[in-house]
Amino acid sequence: MSSSRLAEQRREVIEIAQRMTADRLVVGTSGNVSVRCGDLVAVTPSGVDYDKLAVEDIPLVDLTGNVVEGDLKPTSELRMHLTAYRRHDAGAVVHTHSLHATALSLLRNDVPAVHYQLADFGGTVQVAEYATFGSDQLAETMSDALAGRAGCILRNHGTITIGASLSQAYNRARQLEWLCELWLTATRAGAPSLLSDEELARCAELFAGYGQK
Repeated sequence: MSSSRLAEQRREVIEIAQRMTADRLVVGTSGNVSVRCGDLVAVTPSGVDYDKLAVEDIPLVDLTGNVVEGDLKPTSELRMHLTAYRRHDAGAVVHTHSLHATALSLLRNDVPAVHYQLADFGGTVQVAEYATFGSDQLAETMSDALAGRAGCILRNHGTITIGASLSQAYNRARQLEWLCELWLTATRAGAPSLLSDEELARCAELFAGYGQK
């Protein structure tokens, strides 16, 4: 991987981290972002104001978590990111503390089929059982909930979304927050109408050919 390409991806990590704050998916330095660069991962550092980040502040780690470049310590959630790369073929990972998704995690074990957009995640999105932030257990519960999906919610915590690129992973994070807000809004008026498993499967087939190739 060329140094210019690595610099470009580290810059993209900063841009997405700053967008998370602007879009109110995180508060302060919470949440984190990473992208795979060959055998390396560019990831946000721990506890640093996203508005003050420079390219050289973004640590580069290998797939076992060893820092190979950068002076700052990687995010405390590095285990979750690396698990997504090693087990779920992620190209990029976005972790938010978004309000509506976290609120839903206090009430349900999944995001029900309130909208066909769930087909982009592979079906209904699961809620991972609670575990302490930064722990091996959290990486395991996240991995279980992420199986066969492009995102999951972490109970009492936030969300994880993956994609082939950072833009795809981030768009999924925003979409997941919207889906949770939709469910919470609808339940204020009654019991929401849900799509069938068959319709979600049909939409998943359509999504496979959606957009520009």
